[in-house]
Amino acid sequence: MTKKTVRKIMLKKLKNQKEVLRLKKSRMIMHKLFALKRFRSAKTVMFYASFAGEVDTYKMIKEAIKKGKVVGLPFIAENKKRLIPRAIKGLCNSLQESRFGSPQPRLDCSRSIPKKDLDFVVVPGLAFDRSGLRLGRGQGYYDRFLKNLSKNTYTAGVCFDFQIVSSLPHTSCDLPVERVISA
Repeated sequence: MTKKTVRKIMLKKLKNQKEVLRLKKSRMIMHKLFALKRFRSAKTVMFYASFAGEVDTYKMIKEAIKKGKVVGLPFIAENKKRLIPRAIKGLCNSLQESRFGSPQPRLDCSRSIPKKDLDFVVVPGLAFDRSGLRLGRGQGYYDRFLKNLSKNTYTAGVCFDFQIVSSLPHTSCDLPVERVISA
C-alpha cells in the first residue's frame, strides 16, 4: 500500500471510532506511558495536542504538569518548516489552531524549550509498524524534528491497536520511535 492509501484508511478508522472507546483506550495508553521508567524519570516531556480522533493527550498533559514535569507542545514554524518545542503551564487558553488544524501553543502563553533539554517526546502518528516506523500526516515536520533530537531523548509513539500495521512504506527520511504504546 502507498502512504496515501494508509493515511486514508487510518483517518477513516479514527473518525469512525466511538468517542467512549477512544477515551477509554487513551486512559489505558496514559497508564502504560506513565509506568515507563524513562517517562517517570523525565523532567521535560514534549507531548502533542491531540485532535481529529487521535489518542487523547489532554489528560496526559494535565497529569504530567501536576507531577511537576516541564511540559512542551510543538509549535509549527511554517516559514522554517520545523517544529519548535514550547513549554506551557496549562491548557486553559494557551492553545491556538495551526494552519493544519492541529492545536499548538500560543506564543504569548509559552516559552521555547531547547531540544537538548527534552528528556522524552510523545510522538503522534496515523500508523506505526512493528519496528517503530511511523506514518504522519505527510508534511515531514516530525521527521525533521526527530532527526535533530539529542541521542539522550527517548521517543515513544502512541496510537490505538488498529493503527499498528506489519510494515509501512518508508524512505530514508523516516525515523522510527524507540517504543510504540497502544491499546
